[in-house]
Amino acid sequence: MSDLFSPQEPPDMASARPLADRLRPKTLAEVTGQEHLTGADGTLTRMIASGSLGSMIFWGPPGTGKTTVARLLSGEAGLAFEQISAIFSGVADLKKVFESARARRMSGRQTLLFVDEIHRFNRAQQDSFLPVIEDGTVILVGATTENPSFELNAALLSRARVLTFKPHAEASLEELLTRAEAAENRPLPLDADARASLIRMADGDGRAVLTLAEEVWRAARKGEIFDAAALQDIVQRRAPVYDKSQDGHYNLISALHKSVRGSDPDAALYYLCRMLDAGEDPLYLGRRLVRMAVEDIGLADPQALMICNAAKDAYDYLGSPEGELALAQACVYLATAPKSNAVYTAYKAAMRAAKENGSLLPPKHILNAPTKLMKGEGYGEGYRYDHDEPDAFSGQDYFPEKMGRRTFYDPPERGFERELRKRIDWWTKLRRERSS
Repeated sequence: MSDLFSPQEPPDMASARPLADRLRPKTLAEVTGQEHLTGADGTLTRMIASGSLGSMIFWGPPGTGKTTVARLLSGEAGLAFEQISAIFSGVADLKKVFESARARRMSGRQTLLFVDEIHRFNRAQQDSFLPVIEDGTVILVGATTENPSFELNAALLSRARVLTFKPHAEASLEELLTRAEAAENRPLPLDADARASLIRMADGDGRAVLTLAEEVWRAARKGEIFDAAALQDIVQRRAPVYDKSQDGHYNLISALHKSVRGSDPDAALYYLCRMLDAGEDPLYLGRRLVRMAVEDIGLADPQALMICNAAKDAYDYLGSPEGELALAQACVYLATAPKSNAVYTAYKAAMRAAKENGSLLPPKHILNAPTKLMKGEGYGEGYRYDHDEPDAFSGQDYFPEKMGRRTFYDPPERGFERELRKRIDWWTKLRRERSS
């Protein structure tokens, strides 16, 4: 636990602190990369101006300023600052913090309690925050790298606003490097390509980019300038091929999906491998392949969904690098499979109809009638049991009467076997043309 207003450390000790710690912003206006929160019209800036803070959950990747912003909020709002980590704290620690906050409140000062890694607390521990939030003992600011919808209690989420912290963009990381050079009073000994590579290595993490810069300064001899290859040797970190949370990620997954939809297994396999080589989570790719199976292949090849699920499970069982082959197999299968989006479009049309038509009662002839009253109301009257009908088909209308008959699903014209043979013949011909 720490207090924003604790005594300052000696100058010689301050200079020994890591660069990322020394360059922490002193005001919200100095925070970079989170303009939607800390800019002139940012959410937190408006809260401070209004003089009223509520409990919040800061959700975002590491190195985006969650801890720093929490400290600055307490300072600018005139609140006492308490910090705990869910990794090292238990119920006894929470009780002590709550008691201190209550005593502080009795003397007229409110406490901002910052809980790092709040998702590490179990459900019972999370529930312990509810009474002290409700009675105003603390203003809770929790930080998490995990999706709050899955990791935090609904009761806690209903009492706290979730604010999303974004990974640093390249421009924001460049600004941090410029600040570091000013603080060190010397330029980074990198050429232009190496500097860009260092920014990519940080992968949106502000703390990481400053730590990497420190490593470069420590390694450089007088007058030495590193290129991109030398930089990788020094920091022993490979620059990502693309930023997994920015445009490169979405561009490549779009290219993979559209290559599968366009029945090009070579291109699909290429983009799959590019993403794996860039460090993409293979299970994310497995989930995307499952999505392609149900969206673009559908019932034209019902095996596609099972094969993709099996590939995902195979990777989960085998791990890397053997498991990637299962994903590659599923990818090629999807690209060469017959295509149909009939179920996908039918689902969207049916969902639209469900939203537009409200809570219409189904026709009475298909409703059960377990009581005499319901039988008297006509429930179940006229129902025809399909198994007793010719060809096991009664042809009854099952839609609500006010809605009328609708058609959502338009099945593929050709059967699976014929479509698959056509696809194989087409690919064989195309391969011959490409190789000639």
